Amino acid sequence: MASSQKENEIIQSLADIAADPSAYASAWKQRTGGKVVGIMPMNFPGELVHAAGALPVVVQEDRATITLGRSLIYEFYCGYTRSLVDQSATGKFEGYDAFLIVDHCVALLGAIDAMRFEIPDTPIYLAQFTASMDEPWSPPQVRGRIDELRARLEELCGRKIADGDIATSIAAFNRNRGLLRRIYDLRRSGVAPITSRQMQALVKSAMVMDIDEHSARLEELVPLLEARTAEASRLPKLHLSGNFCHAPHPELLDMIESCGVVVVDDDLYTGYRYIATDVPADGDPAEALTRWYFNRNTNVPCSTRAQKSADWEGYLAKAVEKSGASGIIILIAKFCEPHMLYYPELRKELRRREIPHLVIETEHEGLPLEMLKTRVEALVEHIKRPVRSAEAV
Repeated sequence: MASSQKENEIIQSLADIAADPSAYASAWKQRTGGKVVGIMPMNFPGELVHAAGALPVVVQEDRATITLGRSLIYEFYCGYTRSLVDQSATGKFEGYDAFLIVDHCVALLGAIDAMRFEIPDTPIYLAQFTASMDEPWSPPQVRGRIDELRARLEELCGRKIADGDIATSIAAFNRNRGLLRRIYDLRRSGVAPITSRQMQALVKSAMVMDIDEHSARLEELVPLLEARTAEASRLPKLHLSGNFCHAPHPELLDMIESCGVVVVDDDLYTGYRYIATDVPADGDPAEALTRWYFNRNTNVPCSTRAQKSADWEGYLAKAVEKSGASGIIILIAKFCEPHMLYYPELRKELRRREIPHLVIETEHEGLPLEMLKTRVEALVEHIKRPVRSAEAV
């Protein structure tokens, strides 16, 4: 079998799982008899659920039209939170044994309340992680929340979670993140011609699958990609940024690349943001998970966290320099207040550095792809023929 065919088969198998997380979770539950725990973006330590013997599944936005959920949550909430409520109301969460959350925004809190109303027999627990990262009391508070989560999971799964269990899970997740980061490196260098749709499927499937099973498939894929030879491309290189909580629609990613560009890097949640930071492997494992939370925002800053020593705009500029990208497309989920409020800071820095960029507002109900394609094409033309202004919006 040709290596490219084998590559495509592995990627497609993972894409199929990423597209239907509930089917995979149900099959895993039937096969193992274990609990399935839904976890919400963005900073939940899946290692803790794995250490309890359960399957952590990052709950995804469903592509179905929102129906029953419309009467349960405001229309001006983002598509992800409205989808959560609709999935609850339409019985799509029946296979989950519990839902755990450590992050919050106004919309997600509203969605959680609606979920509790619709599925009252399913435990839903919010262990809020402190968003102010610089305060001296923040690490102890987050450590306390991790201990609370540990106790909840022990109660749910009927077993004690030993420090050794957590350490084993940390090693398994670090291994998986390292494999995915290797694919990112191969993509940036031009060795692996991975499309944005494919890259998203690789990361999104890691959010759904048993972590060791996922790593085993990646260990088949990585050597195949490493055996390739880098091919120089004359197409403009782009960096995709944003979408903190859920995946951009694959057809949007396809459209961007159809405009004669190659996407070489991103900081999407269903992308590099999710796999950028390993959990420290030394010392008390619960303390290591606490350190991971703070390290994560230092490595890839987020506008939902408050940290004086980390800024997203500076990170973006360095990421563009590292990948050789010529411009940035910023994907803002409609009604995502943290992102919209932070965008002026991004724009100011990108203009100062003369990095062309384009803002696209994404939404659940669909996207006017032809109109957006015109805007992307304008950005590409701007990159090819730079003018005085470095902003394309």
